[in-house]
Amino acid sequence: MVIKEANFITSAARADQFLTPQKPMIAVCGKSNAGKSTLINMLAGRKKLAKTSGDPGRTRLVNYFDFGAFWLADLPGYGYAAVAKSEKEKWAKLLDDFFLNKEHLAHVFLLSDIRRDPSEDDMQMVAFLNYHIVPFTVILTKSDKLSRMKAKEQTRRIAQKYGLGEGNVLAVSGMTGDGKEALLAKISQIVSL
Repeated sequence: MVIKEANFITSAARADQFLTPQKPMIAVCGKSNAGKSTLINMLAGRKKLAKTSGDPGRTRLVNYFDFGAFWLADLPGYGYAAVAKSEKEKWAKLLDDFFLNKEHLAHVFLLSDIRRDPSEDDMQMVAFLNYHIVPFTVILTKSDKLSRMKAKEQTRRIAQKYGLGEGNVLAVSGMTGDGKEALLAKISQIVSL
């Protein structure tokens, strides 16, 4: 798959603002600061399509992007973020409401930092996706922070922790582009279903 153009469509702060996709839609979710925006920018081949930040909790809305053959929905991060409890509760409700329309989803990419073991929140998300029979792939971000050998070992280890086959866990780096081809192949497979 070749992505020729990617554009921001709109943001949604409430369920009544969610878009009904006109193309296959892939949702990107994960803990705050897992690298969701960096991954989107890597796929787009642009540095500033999705806003990145060193501060966890930057994405507070559902942001929709058109990637030509598919739409991508960037979801607010879960877990740690230095924001008020009421704001975290608002994000949790937004995520719950978003996944109520699971029939609109072709796939979910669950992002996680390759250097960290799955958190309780990550395990809950995997259990939720499995329970609701939502197809997903775990994307281990920041693979450039480890040697290739260590990244392979960690990918295998994390796949076991999630109870997934290694083919359902991909290691990528938004900084170096490592793993981008495997990710594009996965997207091509999703879009062609």
